[in-house]
Amino acid sequence: MARKKATPEGCADPEGCQSDPPPGVTGFSETTSHFVGHRERLRDRFRLGGADAMPDYELLELVLFRAVPRADVKPLAKALVDRFGSFAEVITASPGRLREVKGVGDAIITEFKVIGAAVERVTRERLRARPVLSSWSAVIAHCRASMAYAEQEQFRILFLDKRNQLILDEVQQRGTVDHTPVYPREVVKRALEVAASALILVHNHPSGDPTPSNADIQMTKTIIDVAKPLGIEVHDHIIVGKDGHASLKGLRLI
Repeated sequence: MARKKATPEGCADPEGCQSDPPPGVTGFSETTSHFVGHRERLRDRFRLGGADAMPDYELLELVLFRAVPRADVKPLAKALVDRFGSFAEVITASPGRLREVKGVGDAIITEFKVIGAAVERVTRERLRARPVLSSWSAVIAHCRASMAYAEQEQFRILFLDKRNQLILDEVQQRGTVDHTPVYPREVVKRALEVAASALILVHNHPSGDPTPSNADIQMTKTIIDVAKPLGIEVHDHIIVGKDGHASLKGLRLI
């Protein structure tokens, strides 16, 4: 005779009140379904008011719902925002740092990385839709989505054709928390390989402050000097950080 599955106290439906978390999620224990009403209320608020009507931790809860179907995730959402500072910084944090927060496993990390990848892809496709120089706000949005909250420096190049349409968006180098080695001749060599007529250089400052350094300025001028005789124009060098962005051309540094 089959043994009847034990039902948590106060729960009429064993499936609806299951306390075991899904694979990849750790640190959760929930024996009642009181959080179900909260989830529906939160979803309704999002439908009516959108993300602007919600603080960062509540928006994060909506993402966590997918990875943690049977637990109250509000404490975890608040803990993540407290730890990293904002919704964007949680989504872009490295898997290693995310795992340091109790309750975060592979399922949650995967959801966060899907969100980050989707944002980057959307902003990149907006760049492809029209000439880059006529959609500067889209350029900045893409650069910030891709790099502003990265924990290490990255050097990215936007390769453009004669009509200033995006040919390729490529991270050429990755470095440390405060330095990325950039080789001007390698930059120009890659531009020739993809038949680019112009470049926009981009890198991030993990410190958050996008102010250009003397090394940033000198490196940009060197790339311009190497590229110009080959008919390749450097439109700008943009530096992004969580505190904003800086344009070397806008600052009249190049």
